[in-house]
Amino acid sequence: MQYNKINNLLGWLCFVIASTTYILTLEPSVSFWDCGEFISCAFRLQVSHQPGYPLFAMLGKVFSLLSMGDNTKVPYFTNMGSAIASGATVMFLFWTTTAMAKKLVAGREKEFGDAQILLIMGSGLVGALAFTYTDTFWFSAVETIVFALSSLCIAVIFWAILKWEAHADEPGADRWIVFIAYVMGLSIGIHLLNLLTIPAIALVYYFRRYKNITTRSAILAFLVSVVILGVVQYGIRGYTVKFAANFDLFFVNTLGLGFGTGALFFLVLLIAAIVFTIIYSIRNNKPTLNLVMLCVAVIYFGYGSFAYIPIRATANPDLNNSHPDNAFTMYGYLNRIQYGENPLLVGQYYDAQVIDQTEGNTIYRKGEKKYEVAGKRPNYVYDHTTFLPRMYSTDGNDVNFYKQWLAIPEGQKPTFANNISWMASWQIYQMYVRYFLWNYVGRYNDEDGQQSTEGIDGNWTSGLFDGGKHLPKSVLSNPTYTPLYALPLIVGLVGMIYHFNRKKRDALIITLLWFFTGIAVVLYVNQPSVQPRERDYSYVGSFYAFAIWIGLAVIAIADLLSKKINARTSALIATGVCLLVAPVLMAKQEWKAHDRSTKMTPHDMAYNYLISCPPNAILFTYGDNDTYSLWYDQEVEGIRPDVRIVNLSLFTGDWYIRQMQRPMNQSAPLPITMPYDKYKEGVRDVIYYNDSKIPGYTSIKEVFDFITSDDHAMQGQTQGGEYSNYLPTKSFKLNINAQDVLKNNVITPDQIGKLDTVMKWNYTSNYVTKENLAIFDILAHNNWKRPICFTTTIGNENLIGLQPYLYKEGFTYRLIPFKADTANHDQLSKTNTMVMYNNMMTKFKFGNFKKARYLDHESVNMFYPVMMTTFLDLARNLEKEGHGDEALKALHKFDNELPNLYPYIDVAGRKMYMAQMAYRLGDISLGNKFTNEINEHLKDQLDFNYYNLQNNQQLLNQRDVQIAMQVLNGLTEYTLQGHQDALHKTLAAELKAYETKFASLMRTE
Repeated sequence: MQYNKINNLLGWLCFVIASTTYILTLEPSVSFWDCGEFISCAFRLQVSHQPGYPLFAMLGKVFSLLSMGDNTKVPYFTNMGSAIASGATVMFLFWTTTAMAKKLVAGREKEFGDAQILLIMGSGLVGALAFTYTDTFWFSAVETIVFALSSLCIAVIFWAILKWEAHADEPGADRWIVFIAYVMGLSIGIHLLNLLTIPAIALVYYFRRYKNITTRSAILAFLVSVVILGVVQYGIRGYTVKFAANFDLFFVNTLGLGFGTGALFFLVLLIAAIVFTIIYSIRNNKPTLNLVMLCVAVIYFGYGSFAYIPIRATANPDLNNSHPDNAFTMYGYLNRIQYGENPLLVGQYYDAQVIDQTEGNTIYRKGEKKYEVAGKRPNYVYDHTTFLPRMYSTDGNDVNFYKQWLAIPEGQKPTFANNISWMASWQIYQMYVRYFLWNYVGRYNDEDGQQSTEGIDGNWTSGLFDGGKHLPKSVLSNPTYTPLYALPLIVGLVGMIYHFNRKKRDALIITLLWFFTGIAVVLYVNQPSVQPRERDYSYVGSFYAFAIWIGLAVIAIADLLSKKINARTSALIATGVCLLVAPVLMAKQEWKAHDRSTKMTPHDMAYNYLISCPPNAILFTYGDNDTYSLWYDQEVEGIRPDVRIVNLSLFTGDWYIRQMQRPMNQSAPLPITMPYDKYKEGVRDVIYYNDSKIPGYTSIKEVFDFITSDDHAMQGQTQGGEYSNYLPTKSFKLNINAQDVLKNNVITPDQIGKLDTVMKWNYTSNYVTKENLAIFDILAHNNWKRPICFTTTIGNENLIGLQPYLYKEGFTYRLIPFKADTANHDQLSKTNTMVMYNNMMTKFKFGNFKKARYLDHESVNMFYPVMMTTFLDLARNLEKEGHGDEALKALHKFDNELPNLYPYIDVAGRKMYMAQMAYRLGDISLGNKFTNEINEHLKDQLDFNYYNLQNNQQLLNQRDVQIAMQVLNGLTEYTLQGHQDALHKTLAAELKAYETKFASLMRTE
């Protein structure tokens, strides 16, 4: 059979294997993080968060249509889009690896003869299938996220440059270069990571086109490639929109024309310039200029997908992040201005002081008929700066982490050596190398491990020496314990060394691809400190590059074996061995950690949030994992369209407040009375507290009217003479009309005795930002017509001091004006008990929690503890209010629906109180069940810590030991109270034994 036919067939075989793997392990519904937003935006063609992913949304819409009208199936098919894109990525990796392998064995027919085809195909299979089962790539392949399609773009682009290289001397070969440019343009509408392939592509072009290769010219070619990268990233992608915005400013503000006319005129000029230059290059026989301009033209063609953003923004969909319907907003949206900028080459240390401030670029906003000045972007001058600033964040948590990580003594200033040490040890090692080793060495678990290089959680492991570490069962039995024995890494290093020895230039190209999609991303992003989640998905391109070397190791091993046995046998053995120690091993170990086919947690948690809300409620949320899943449930499946979801992190934007003043789905506009001019960008961005010594509590309406007044008599004056609003008091009150509360079903008639006549609370911040201002407006003017709820996972700082009046009704707190319970130390454990009982016992769904083969990090670490606490609070308050039978039913519901998990030791403490309550309510069987489950976990953890106390005190967790001993002591006490003499005797003996073992530790506390 011909080489090309075999190559094509095996490439498609890799596609089938990979796609089948991902479809079998596909998440059946929405996933956590950005997936809920992406599915919602694809399904209804809406505008997602910056910088926008228009092509991804449009392709997602196509896959969503496969649901054939069953909206509950939409995420399955958009997830399948990722699975198929990932399978195609593997296919192109196969062809890339075989292209590299073919070059390695070319001219060596005497050594390998007919076996060389077997050798090349074996290399492709090993490399492609190894990448198929890598941890990071697999994670993104089974959910609706941009990284699957982004990886496909990288794979196609790199494959295409090798196709060009193979046919470079043929007429028309440069069409591959134009094709690459077009795919790059398209991929900007998916993710920008593919642009980082430009340096590697440029070197392929340089090595193939130029005959006189020198170190100096190679370095020059590399620098030119970096310039090209900058031109595409900043020139074409960024400044095109900036120039369009400035043209629009002139046409609108100076010429008096409509919005968009200047931007349109600029685009016409740009197109005309490109067309003219292309025609000029043809007529004057300038092939290089022609190729460059054709590439520029097709990049713009692909980049044209971004026309989707202003078109859909103008249509005012429900999800319309930043409302980028004009060139200025569009420029800020594309460049993620709201997220701020991290310094790269020169910048401040975290202890630097601002000594001067200058005015930067003007900030424009869209007015009624003209662009208005919203302010000036400030430029700060610091008392000292450094080259390559890495420790620059002034956030208190970040500063503490810098000092902790580098053991910088209090009062000591950071040095350049500290700066570089931070970059090397945290940014590069902890936030890249650790991820790389996850994929090719192995992993202890999927816990967050950003803050320690020594601990087990989130760390890499080969598994080779784990037998002597006495690891706890909680690690060894976890599906995410995936030791790979470092075999894929070793195979890849063999391939890399062999490649450098045999084809140094090709190896250098792979190295550039690995570097720019890995370490270069680390240096560019310049993460300030601990991230909200692990960021391994950002570096999947570099893991892709390394997989090529895993494939090429087949040739290296066959080359070695061929000295002893014939070429065909050596090729078969090398392929077989490498398949076993890389893809087969990886598939076996990683499958259980990636099989999401039985998991429904994100969907059902969002469902429970919504179902906890009364009709027509306003639900305040904060954070991606609450909001995005909620958006999916509501926007795609239409669950509780009467509830208005308000994300407080977006509520800081004038565009979002304005959206909330419009109807959405079946939800009426929010009761926000402010006209746009009172909160638009640059107006009341922040209002500072200035104590006016007002006695007692002030009506929230009076406070709101005061801080939104434009009367200079009600404003303060700055040193520069400018008038601005200020917050005169932080003691607020809201008078309660009992009839309004009853009429709007806030309480039931039998709760009237608990009602207060006035709500009094203390605002908890020293300033008011736009989201707080909008909440003040709602509180002042709602008159109890709309229920006000907060998700239970929201931060205390977002509750603005309302805790005394917040009552759980499930997964939400509801604002209810009951008399404040000052005796309750945990204000957030209060419940509107019977409403909550009905919600949790008859309406809630539990995400197949107990039966799912795999639960992700968020399900286990975020939502399981939330559910446990919710059940515990419900049961406690039921018992307190005299509903013992219902309390026991709630405990049984928890036991029936949720698995026995301990994401951290505190969860054991919460479950201990459940055991105590079961004993107290007379259910001895349930109490013993809880007690035995907890005890097994405690012994597991204490035995592990005792081993570390004796052998490796770096891994000793004193806090875990302390809490475990407290819980064990509590269990011992509660079993005695429950008259469980045999169990009590066992626990007492265990407690005494552990007290002896940890005596030295206890004495030091």
